[in-house]
Amino acid sequence: MSGRVLVVDDSEVIRQLIRVNLELEGFEVVTAADGAECLEVVRRVKPDVVTLDVMMPRLDGLRTAARLRATPDTSRLPIAIVSACTPADLDRGETVGVDGYLGKPFDPADLVAMVRRLMLLGADDGELDARPDGRFGGRSREFRPERTERTDRG
Repeated sequence: MSGRVLVVDDSEVIRQLIRVNLELEGFEVVTAADGAECLEVVRRVKPDVVTLDVMMPRLDGLRTAARLRATPDTSRLPIAIVSACTPADLDRGETVGVDGYLGKPFDPADLVAMVRRLMLLGADDGELDARPDGRFGGRSREFRPERTERTDRG
């Protein structure tokens, strides 16, 4: 399986670690250093999956995810949080529609497996469904983000 992944993290070391692990599995990887850059890059490169750190300058990962969900072109884009998350971050992530979580530090095999699942989620989306709030752009089926055991609980 191949596809394009946009990796967003303010740490260059983490971006490169994720890039190398995904490229070894055949994915094309594009990176951004924060949420504001992500919003610019996502329009240009049209990724299949986005991974976001939570704590970043200018625009954090959860606010970035909310903006991606609020934009028609990216409302159905699979989004994963790859970060040391607090329980509150996980709850906020579910509220804005994040599709997966991976806590830092992470096992590269878990990263690859999560990205593969999200690629399938994006490829498997059906027609737009009405959301409970009356807006359109939701998932065609109920999907609860997975929480890895490595998630930092504060």
